[in-house]
Amino acid sequence: METNDNKFLPAAVIIAGLFIAGAVMWNGSHPAAPAPSGQQAGNQPSAVAVDIKNVKIDGKPYIGQANAPVTIAFWSDFQCPFCKRFELDTLPQIVKNYVDTGKVKVVMMDFAFLGKDSIAAGEYSRAVWKLYPSQYFAWRTAMYAAQDQEGDQGFGNAASIDKLDATIAGIDAAKVATDVKANAAAYDAMMDADKVEAQKAGISATPSFVIGTQMIAGAYPYATFQAALDALLK
Repeated sequence: METNDNKFLPAAVIIAGLFIAGAVMWNGSHPAAPAPSGQQAGNQPSAVAVDIKNVKIDGKPYIGQANAPVTIAFWSDFQCPFCKRFELDTLPQIVKNYVDTGKVKVVMMDFAFLGKDSIAAGEYSRAVWKLYPSQYFAWRTAMYAAQDQEGDQGFGNAASIDKLDATIAGIDAAKVATDVKANAAAYDAMMDADKVEAQKAGISATPSFVIGTQMIAGAYPYATFQAALDALLK
């Protein structure tokens, strides 16, 4: 005879599984290489000691006040869906509560590895930062909002970015495209340098962050970053 408890057990297991799956999806990241067997990509602590003071951030795009007391170094790929989640869901809360209040500067670092579209987006990012720094964050948000299929398909190549640029107030799309064509090699070298900084910090996935002496790998919810930032701002 089947008891009521036995009837409810499978449902309980399914619900618990859904909660676990949701946590994995939220905290996930996109590894540049497959994670070791048995490990969840993007949720592993750095194998090396990290310190934001040792990260070379000069000349990188950033939002916030240049002399803010706390700096976040943030590595991303414009084709990474987990980066999109962070940029559209979590970063706006950090901006509202820490960046706009002058407490935190967020430095944008490239870790482009998902294809040619990732490289193209990184090049355009540098051009927009150079030509229109006050529109940079709006441009970046628009880029992630437009993200669709990962990798070299759908949105993300130069032609599609040009069309997007034309819709953003204060940006001359033709001027940006011309700058990218003239300086692509230099921008590629800058992205390579960002990847070197990531590797020095033990970072191999996007999104990843160095905050103080902590490395966070994954699109964690706002509370995770709030705790890290408040500890540094005490």
